[in-house]
Order: sequence, then C-alpha cells, then structure tokens
Amino acid sequence: MFRLPKCHLLLIVIMIVVFVLTACSSEQASSSPAENGTVAEGEASGEETQTDPAGASGYQPVTIENNGRTLSFDKPPQRAVTLNQHVTEVMLALGLEEVMVGTAYLDDEILPQFQEAYEQIPVLADRYPSQEVFLSVEPDFAYAGWQSAFSENGVGSVEELEAFGVTAYLHHSSTIVGPTIEDVYQDIHNIGRIFGVEERAKALIAQMETDIALLQEQIGKVDEPIRVFVYDSGEDQAFTVGQNYMNTLIRLAGGENIFADLDKNWGAVNWEEVVERSPEVIVVVDYGEMTAEQKIDFLLRHPALDNVPAIQHERFVVVPLSAAAEGIRAPLALEILIKGFYPEKAE
Repeated sequence: MFRLPKCHLLLIVIMIVVFVLTACSSEQASSSPAENGTVAEGEASGEETQTDPAGASGYQPVTIENNGRTLSFDKPPQRAVTLNQHVTEVMLALGLEEVMVGTAYLDDEILPQFQEAYEQIPVLADRYPSQEVFLSVEPDFAYAGWQSAFSENGVGSVEELEAFGVTAYLHHSSTIVGPTIEDVYQDIHNIGRIFGVEERAKALIAQMETDIALLQEQIGKVDEPIRVFVYDSGEDQAFTVGQNYMNTLIRLAGGENIFADLDKNWGAVNWEEVVERSPEVIVVVDYGEMTAEQKIDFLLRHPALDNVPAIQHERFVVVPLSAAAEGIRAPLALEILIKGFYPEKAE
C-alpha cells in the first residue's frame, strides 16, 4: 500500500484547517450580529456610540401607556421639543440633546453640567411657545412636564398635535396625586425606552438611588420627624403642599408635612390652621413674581404667626421650583432639605 510521507500528510491537514477557518470567517462577516447570535463591542455593556444618539441601531418597537393613552414607536423620535424645565433636564441627563430641536419654560438656571448642551438647543419661548412657533421646528415628539403645556394656552391638545404628526408625552409623575420617587423613575425609564437609550436611563436611576441612600444615611433613624410647613404663595390664605411630590421629598428627608392629610396635591389653608399645627421649619418654594426673600419677610411680619416655632427661630429652607418638581433633582432637593432640617447631621 502506498503511504504519504509524514511531512506531506501534515501539510495536507494544515491546508484543510485553513480552508475551513477561512470559510467560517467569511460566513460570519456576511451575516448581521442578530443573525449569528453575537453583539458588537459596546452593545453588550449597553453603551451607545456618539453617532447613534437616540439608539436607533437595533431599536425594538416600543409601546408606552401614558395618562390613559397608548403611544407606539417603531423608531426613536428625531425632532423632540421639551416643555418645562424638569423634563428638559431628564432629556439632557440621558444625553439626548442631539435630537432636541427646541425647548421652553425654565423656572430657573439649568443645572451647570448640562449648560453647554442646553445652549446648543433653540429656546422657543420663555414660557410656552405658540402652536405656530412650536410647529415651525417640525417636531415629531413633544415632552411636557405639566398638563398646562398641552392646552389652548400652551402648544395645543394632544389630539391636535397628533393631527400634525407629533406624539405627545406628558410626564406622568407630575399629573397624579401623591407621586413617589418610583413614579419619577418610571417616567425616566419610559423616556429611555422611547429613545432607545434604556441602559442610560437605568444608569441614571441607579445613580439617583445611590445618592438618595447616602443622603439618608446622614440623618439615620428619625424617631420624631420635624414638623414642616410648605409655603408656596398666598396672603389671605396659604397655598401649600398636600400629597404632592414635595410631601415625598420631605418624608425622605426625615420631616413630616403638617398638611399631609390633604387629599390633593396642593391646597389653600387658613393661617389659623398653620398656627394650630405648629411647624418647626417652613419650606419656601422659590419661584414666581415674589422672591424667596420677599416671601420670608411676609411670613416674619404676619401677625398671626408670632407664636409659631419656625417663625420664632426663623427656620426657613428655600427650595427652587426646579428641585421641587418631579425630575432628576431629587438628590439635590434632599440635600437642601436635610441641611435645613438637621444641620447638625448634614455633612
């Protein structure tokens, strides 16, 4: 029987292996990651590239329930307009400035870390733009923080916007009675899904949870929460917080809202009721035509409040409306409240 020399046999084996490997490599190169069961570098870690700001690559259809409406997306919006500061900052925190073609209605300064990105976005109006101005930037998505944005005094109803090809999302945690921090997280998660940046949303929520936990560690267990009155506005009566988001923030900061028994988010109360409930600290919401200093001066001079502990000790905590709204500023709001409630424990 004829036998090949061992060296020739080895050479044939090597050639066969090389041929098989080359064929496999060509097959993998011609198929997509989804077809061959692999993911590109960066996709496994949830990172998006700079050239794909809205996560369009590999986008899966999304259905979101929003305030009784079902919103469906086959691709991420590419021309978004934000109405109200707290939702603008949600978008910026998710790195979505490249798909924002307009913004409106700041309550105060944008957070410093987002200032540069914010300056690249057209400001359509100091408050709500007219519908004409809003439509002039050809939006495909409108994101509002308050119900008032989607009204005749804002950019129009959600039904009107849909007729113009604009999908409207209303920040759900800003519309319900008694919103929790988890409701805020759900809004952030929804926006992450809509724009295909869900991993960014998860990372943002995780960071907020960590920051809040660290702040709460400062105050530890509170046996007797400090009694807190929130002053928004009003002279004949006090417009104050019942079940709204500030109530949640006060509780997380180790306080007790003296009007937490109101069955609505906001309400007007008599000054006699404020005196009777004897607040130890007054939280002043900073916004509107009256400055926080003017509001404090009004309270200090109010004759009915002379015997209120918070007035006697001049204990006031000023919280900007942007931090009191249901956005990404919860850790900042808590830090302000904790320093005002328990200065001896705040670091």
